[in-house]
Amino acid sequence: MALPKKEQFSEWYSELMKEAELVDLRYGVKGFIVIRPWAMYILKKMYSYYEEILEQYNHMPVHFPVVIPERYLTKEKEHIKGFEGEVFWITRAGFNELEERLALRPTSETAMYPMYALWTSGRKDLPIKLYMSELVWRYETKATRPLIRGREFWWIEAHCAFATKEEAEAQVREDMLTAKKAIWETFGVPFLFFKRPEWDKFAGADYTFAADTLMPDGRVLQIATTHLLGQNFSRPFEFKFMDTDGKEKYAWQTSYGPGMNRILAAMISWFGDDKGLILPFHLAPVQVVIVPIFKDESKKKVLGYAKEVEGKLKALGYRVELDDAEDETPGFKFNKWELKGVPIRVEVGPKEAEAKALTVVRRDNREKQQLSLEEAAKIEEIAKLMFEEMRKKNEEKMRSSIVDAKNWDELKKGIEEGKIGG
Repeated sequence: MALPKKEQFSEWYSELMKEAELVDLRYGVKGFIVIRPWAMYILKKMYSYYEEILEQYNHMPVHFPVVIPERYLTKEKEHIKGFEGEVFWITRAGFNELEERLALRPTSETAMYPMYALWTSGRKDLPIKLYMSELVWRYETKATRPLIRGREFWWIEAHCAFATKEEAEAQVREDMLTAKKAIWETFGVPFLFFKRPEWDKFAGADYTFAADTLMPDGRVLQIATTHLLGQNFSRPFEFKFMDTDGKEKYAWQTSYGPGMNRILAAMISWFGDDKGLILPFHLAPVQVVIVPIFKDESKKKVLGYAKEVEGKLKALGYRVELDDAEDETPGFKFNKWELKGVPIRVEVGPKEAEAKALTVVRRDNREKQQLSLEEAAKIEEIAKLMFEEMRKKNEEKMRSSIVDAKNWDELKKGIEEGKIGG
């Protein structure tokens, strides 16, 4: 990496996507990218944490088909009006024209709610709290950008149904709490929730709250949304239940969508530096890289000790890479693994081999610390401290980027300085 992140963020971001082998744009269809193993591993770890949090709040996983029949998608008029320009339509299968067009899922309200109606007869069947970890497709007409704006992207959808409006509104607040626990506390990305104006709410919702983060170039990135859908979908889909008073009523609904691609993009952008990625220890594909440093006379001893260190760290449960390639210098290896964001580097040379010691280097500030091999479990403590300090730095940066504008001129000035406010 040779580009300064602060001065050339857009170019830095694009270069990092390529050099750190996160994505490949050469698939051949505009807006569709290949997510390479390093980034996909991080995404999978992010999903596992997010899903665990949702399940702690009594959501259950589910899968629905990727195709939605046109008659479902068009039932809620405001919803289709908001999405009809972004839908990928399937009109043929093999040699046959389909009798009804099928939409590739742009979002799943109209796929799920006909089934919710079939599953619900009385109040005892509510609440319903289900989530999907899936891909969605939208014919995005604006300029695409890897992980930030595309035509195919990973996200989570949580769809809930309740007997009362009060329960549904409580779910919207819970969605904001799960976002805080996942996006901020677990991934380290700071954000603010804003209620969207009427013209910018989700199509078919009573109201929408969106989580916005700030990118290094001052642009705002929306990374999650939660919507009170009210009864706007339960009515057209005849999603009703028999209440305890003997009256048939329509369910109250919410939907919640954390954009996993965008959260990853935000995490990369908040944590990265001019050298490349900086990954939280718990999300990194490789948590510790071991770099042996030797001359010919100490090669056998150092490499033997490096393998011993590798065994010790793996026994502790760390994801470890021993970089013992002999055609690369230690400096080249340092740069290579710093680019990929490996949080901890362990250097072992003749002195470490002699003393059964480790030189532990943090990726974020390159601070070095000496440990004995028996103290190797302290690496996790070092990594946790590193993550907390990185989060604190991000929090301070976010706070300093918020301006309390009292008039239009102050707001304009803040925006020009790359700040956010109202």
